[in-house]
Amino acid sequence: MGGPGNPFRMAFFGSPAFAVPALGAIADHHRVAVVVAQPDKPAGRGLKLRAQPVAKIALGLGLPLLQPPRLRNNTEFAARLASLELDVAVTVAYGKILPAALLAIPRHGFLNVHASLLPKYRGAAPIQWALIEGETITGITIMQTEEGLDTGPIRHVRKTAIGPDDDAQTLFTRLAEQGSYALIEALELLHKGALPSEPQDDTLATSAPMLQREDGRIRWTHAAGAITNRFRGVVMWPGSWFTFGTDQVKVRALEVSSSVGLPGSVVAVEGDAITVATGEGSVRLTTVQPPGKAPMAARAWANGRGVKVGTSLG
Repeated sequence: MGGPGNPFRMAFFGSPAFAVPALGAIADHHRVAVVVAQPDKPAGRGLKLRAQPVAKIALGLGLPLLQPPRLRNNTEFAARLASLELDVAVTVAYGKILPAALLAIPRHGFLNVHASLLPKYRGAAPIQWALIEGETITGITIMQTEEGLDTGPIRHVRKTAIGPDDDAQTLFTRLAEQGSYALIEALELLHKGALPSEPQDDTLATSAPMLQREDGRIRWTHAAGAITNRFRGVVMWPGSWFTFGTDQVKVRALEVSSSVGLPGSVVAVEGDAITVATGEGSVRLTTVQPPGKAPMAARAWANGRGVKVGTSLG
């Protein structure tokens, strides 16, 4: 069994920075027999191979590391995992659905750390979509991994509030830490034989698919609050943007305003900002970034493009 004095023998599956705190936490409390991360990926202008954050941490901790290019029908990898005589395995943002043959290997199966209050926001981008949808509370769900996408029984939950100043970056950072705490709590309960298992109510499920570039487009017909929520949710990628002429202009900073007008039309040009009417209220753009240029005051961009009160931004 596993506990402070008798740790579980575990496998850890994870790849991005979000998974790093969880790996550090279980390495402090349990015996990590292997870390499994996705293969190194080309990045940057030179497309040099860049190690996954979890892979870097695993090597730094001296933990065995495997980076199989695929899991399905990979009999060699399955045999290697089976040979480790695992008590339990953990997945944190690993990025691939695990086949049934692997899920059956650890004695207690696989526990997944998911960054939403399931069954809401199943999928690859739960943090971003919770913000886009204007949620005021979210959290971590530790679930039993099944073959479906985030459909397994709920084992443990840890909640956190979403503040009005939170965006995807701040929430990622906080939930990564919360995930490590929730995981250790769940493993302690598992050790005691007291970890609950509640089936999800599929009728309450919502989807949180991977973001696309189009998800960053500002919909001027939406309410100012909804535009601001989307801005907060897509701030890491793809960012909020609108088109003016042939340019795709990124919005780096905005705030809700009370002015009214035709959605998409400029209703004020003052200070360093421009104010644009929306379907309900307006948004004050303070910093924008035209293609190929550094971020600048929205007023400076407007002056350079002849944007004034009454101009439509789409």
